[in-house]
Formats: sequence, structure tokens, C-alpha cells
Amino acid sequence: MSKLTLQDISRSLNISKSTVSLVLNGRGDEIRVSKETQERILEFAREHNYTVNRLARGLSRGISDLIGLIIPNISDSFYARIATSIEKNARLYGYNVVFSSSGESKDQESELIQSMLDRQVDGLIIASSQKNDEDIRGLKRSNTPFVLIDRRYPEIETNFVGVDNFDGIASAVEQLILAGRKRIAFISLKPGLVALQERLEGYIQTLDIHGLSEDQSLVRELAYENIESDMPHIIEELVHLPKGVDALVFATHFLAAAGLRTLKKLGIKIPEEVAIISFGQMSAFDLIEPPISSVIQPTDELGKKAVDLLVQNMKNENHGFENRHLKTCLLVRESCGLASAVNKVLK
Repeated sequence: MSKLTLQDISRSLNISKSTVSLVLNGRGDEIRVSKETQERILEFAREHNYTVNRLARGLSRGISDLIGLIIPNISDSFYARIATSIEKNARLYGYNVVFSSSGESKDQESELIQSMLDRQVDGLIIASSQKNDEDIRGLKRSNTPFVLIDRRYPEIETNFVGVDNFDGIASAVEQLILAGRKRIAFISLKPGLVALQERLEGYIQTLDIHGLSEDQSLVRELAYENIESDMPHIIEELVHLPKGVDALVFATHFLAAAGLRTLKKLGIKIPEEVAIISFGQMSAFDLIEPPISSVIQPTDELGKKAVDLLVQNMKNENHGFENRHLKTCLLVRESCGLASAVNKVLK
């Protein structure tokens, strides 16, 4: 049996196709169709199991009920958790989410943004490569609803949801100092994203507050694509400095993972010889002996806030732009040199 069409309903009931379409899309009262006629159309549709083409209906009204999500790497556990939260919370508003990964490429991110717009998504959530200010400005000029997450452009006023990077690292460094560590190294990426620069500033200022002068030899940066090859050299250089090093703070969880592999190969004991704290958590950190201390980012809340802010934007319920920096939580475990584990929420 062929599928029932609007034309079939129109011919069977001797009612115009446009009227049938508007009634089936809930707009009968709007065009002043009588209740009796509306009921005839709806009853006929029910009897013949007619279903409205939701996509066609949405496009005819200028909406798709789709949200586009662009992130650097869906396989990264941090972004995967955020994506899960965004998808869950978008569904509560009646939206589905289209996912794509930019691979930290400006060109790929630009292509994905255009592809999403071609699919007529109702709004975008973007964790940008932070090299793509041209497209971000273009979205602003076109009044496209969008929210940046995790990464922002300080010179461009946009809706943004991220975490308090400065306080997250400051709490980690302070904990190491309280545990008696004085030669604390900071390992990050280059070129630095805004978030990583904020973490470096938190590291430097916390050392200064506690009377520990900054030592440039303890700050190391490596390229994302060379993490596995360069990390062993960096760790070896740090542990063989004249004054040595007694703690390592990693600016990201994947840097911490690479650092831990190197420390294991070198036979360096944690925390007896070197204490460890990672900005960001991995499930494997719970299984390592000793368990790894981490600055935990509120990925569930971040995803929810991003969706809430985007929906407000799409419905024109917010005025101006909002920047939300969510609090992190320092999970203190044995890797930072303490005898017992303590959870500390940043104030």
C-alpha cells in the first residue's frame, strides 16, 4: 500500500491541500478553520495512520529542531562527556544534536560551520580551534544563535561557557606547596590557547603568593602533535636539573597520561620522588597506583549551561552576551604526596 499524502487527504475530503497541511501542523485556529473541519481532517489522518514529515514541516517554518555541535576531538574523554551532556539536555528542549570534529583544524572547523548552516541547524555550540575568528565574527554578523564552550576569543564578545582555569590550577599548586613541594614544574601545550594561558597565570601567581620565585626552567611547552615523542625528553630534562624537581602539574589530562607513561619507563616513583596533579580527569587515573590527583571539570553542568544559553538565544530570551566560568573541583589523591585522599571544592 502506498503512503498516504496530503494530496490524498485533500481529494478525499474535498478540502484544499494548503488547509489540510496547516491543520495537521497545528495552525487551524490561526487561519480560522472551523473546529468541525479540523476534526474531520485529524480523524481522517488518524484512521489512515498519516504522519507529518517533521523535517519538511520544520523547514517550511524556518526551523529544523537541530543543534550543531563542533568540537576538536570526539574521542577525547573531556569533549565526549560534554557532548553527552549537550545531547541529553538538548532533547529535553525537543532538539536533536548533529556532531562533528574539527581535529583542531581552522579550515576543517570553517567547513563544518558552513555545512551545519547548510543543514539549517537552529543554533551552534562550538569548542573552537581558537584560530577561526573570521567565522566567529561572521556568525555574529548574521545573528546566528551560537555559544562557544571551553575556548573563547577574548577580543570578540560572544556567549561562552567554560571553567575557571586560573583557580583550578591555583588550587592544585597550593595543594602541592602545602604537601611540602617547592620545585613544581608546569607542563603545557604550544601555541597556548586562552584556557592554557589562564592556567599558566594561575601557576605563576600561586607560586608568587607563597614566596616561591618563578623559575622559567620549570615551565615547559610542547606541540600537540609531538606529545609522545617530546614528553620523555622534557621529563628527563626536568628531573636532571641542578636543583631537580619534586612535583609536576600537567595542564591537560592527555599530557598527564603521556607524562605518567614516561615516569613509569624511567622508574621514577610517585609521589616519593615526584608528586603529580593533572588538570582534567581520565577514568584510568582511578586505577593507577597511586591514584592520580586531578582538577575535575564540571562537564555535565557545562553541557547543560551551554544548551540553556543557546535555547535562550534562539528564542530571543537573552539580551546581550553571557560569559559563564564554572567552578572546578580538586580531587586530592595519593599522587600529590598526601597520606589520605581529600575532596576539596574551590571557593
